[in-house]
Amino acid sequence: MADMRSIWKGDLSFGLVNVPVKVYSATESHDRKSYQVDSSDGTRIRYRRVREGTDKEVDYSDIANAYETDSGETVILTKDDLATLPSQKSPEISILEFVPAEQVDPIYFDKPYYLEPSSKSPKAYALLARALEETDRLAIALFTLRNRTRIAALRVVDGVITLQTLLWPDEIRKPDFGFLDDDVEIRDQELKMAASLIESMAADFDPSEFEDTYQNELAKLIEAKAEGGEAFPESDEEKSEDEDSEVADLLAALRASVKDRGTASSDDESGDEDSEKKAPAKKAEKKAPAKKAATKTAAKKTTAKKTATTKSTAKKTGSSSSGSKSTAKNAPAKKSSRKAS
Repeated sequence: MADMRSIWKGDLSFGLVNVPVKVYSATESHDRKSYQVDSSDGTRIRYRRVREGTDKEVDYSDIANAYETDSGETVILTKDDLATLPSQKSPEISILEFVPAEQVDPIYFDKPYYLEPSSKSPKAYALLARALEETDRLAIALFTLRNRTRIAALRVVDGVITLQTLLWPDEIRKPDFGFLDDDVEIRDQELKMAASLIESMAADFDPSEFEDTYQNELAKLIEAKAEGGEAFPESDEEKSEDEDSEVADLLAALRASVKDRGTASSDDESGDEDSEKKAPAKKAEKKAPAKKAATKTAAKKTTAKKTATTKSTAKKTGSSSSGSKSTAKNAPAKKSSRKAS
């Protein structure tokens, strides 16, 4: 904690228990520092606090705030006036209630602060932290920071009680968009496709997997500019990109996800049933040529019988004139008929 400086000291109180704490900002900016200059020659730009209509500069200690009353009258309040507010005199983070964690929507979260125990014994601090973890509740508290009364939620992060300031209800803007009144029809198939895409992208959140690409690109641009080069040369492909490409990519990914999941689920659910259904079909295909061959054979037999019958009739007709010779010739004809059959 050597590189961290407390911004506020006070007591964390709940019931009759007071826990002395120090407040530290839990976040810091990693943005590159810069200052404004004239783009033509790099001359630094300075801002001065001057009286309107004159060039006379006003000291910071002499600056006050002007407020407008409900009737439109202007009232000037100095720092001394603001210091008389009763809330300025309270050095406590007063816990009012403990609520289920899921009841506080993240849209209310503002800025986080770490609380460090400042007493000789951290037992009361550790007890409160353990109790918050065990009950899965948030402690809702009121306190004053930098001249303003704030509402906050206390929760435990990595063993440290973290004070998360919350926005006041009237600071949350109500979404007033026209599409909310539209009766958008969503088909079951479309919903299943979207759910399939979400399922295919499901993962556990690991913030270390993400990085600030803007800052990385900014650093690359700064170095390239210093060396007189170009950091991000624009290609012809980037110029010709369609504005609707993102939508097309989303739809393509949606369809591909549904297709992949549909193939996998059908393979798992059907199993041997599909194999059994396919097997008879294959056998039927193999039997088809055999039936055709049998039909052809039967046709040949029928033709042969008809031929034999015709020959037999002709020979019988001839037998009336030839007598006993026809009997001798008819025998071979019957054998021929049998062979054909």
